[in-house]
Amino acid sequence: MSTAGSDRFPYQLIATDLDGTLLRPDETVSARTRAALAAATAAGAAHIVVTGRAVPWTRPILDDLGYRGLAVCGQGAQVYHAGERRLLTSVTLDRQIAGLALAKIEAEVGPLLLAASRDGLDGEVLVGPGYRVHDGPLPYRPVSDPADLWSAPLNKVYIQHPRLSDDELAEAAQQAAGGLVGVTMAGQGIVEILPLGLTKATGLSLAARRLGLKAADTIAFGDMPNDIPMFAWAGCCVAMANAHADLKAVADEVTLSHEEDGIAVVLERLLG
Repeated sequence: MSTAGSDRFPYQLIATDLDGTLLRPDETVSARTRAALAAATAAGAAHIVVTGRAVPWTRPILDDLGYRGLAVCGQGAQVYHAGERRLLTSVTLDRQIAGLALAKIEAEVGPLLLAASRDGLDGEVLVGPGYRVHDGPLPYRPVSDPADLWSAPLNKVYIQHPRLSDDELAEAAQQAAGGLVGVTMAGQGIVEILPLGLTKATGLSLAARRLGLKAADTIAFGDMPNDIPMFAWAGCCVAMANAHADLKAVADEVTLSHEEDGIAVVLERLLG
């Protein structure tokens, strides 16, 4: 990767989460943020989207941005080349271990509501009985038989509980099954079961290595606890004003919210 002009921008890699960070509530990227990212990349930086969304839910956003580079999807499970429309890496969840982990969690908190994200470029999100889905454009397929959730390779399982808050559920799941699987909270109503050790930092470090870049070269933006490992990896980390308190606690800086062009505010300042 050419570093021409990178002395005009202090970081060679800009890593941005999508929901609650780069995207506004209507799932668009503002003209101001687009312009700031374009100016930063013209000054020598690379932009990498790092999202909990698997590729099928990420691709429409990338296409709208005219994004041709690498994206880290599925909480780090997938490194996707947008220009070539192919997966460079893909990590799947061991379904037998996941089933054991869920049994341990349910033994502590009672029955869970489940959804699952299938592996692959066109992997569907399957939603089991009772699972509450956010209104919006993201496609999913309801299934009446919970066994259908486990019938093909998965990159993650989503869990909900009838009474526990997201924080309470994530904590209980970590306590009960943290030795078997990864547990993270990615948004409101979104607690996920992942392959053990997999985080956004896993995928971002792989993508950065492909670009010849390091953690110290990176500024990262995020809003939820699933961004904590990415913040721990990156040289500089910026939380949005709308971010979870746990993420703000480990951020170098808190910018304005995703509704107020918080990413653009920081990039414009760094561009001088």
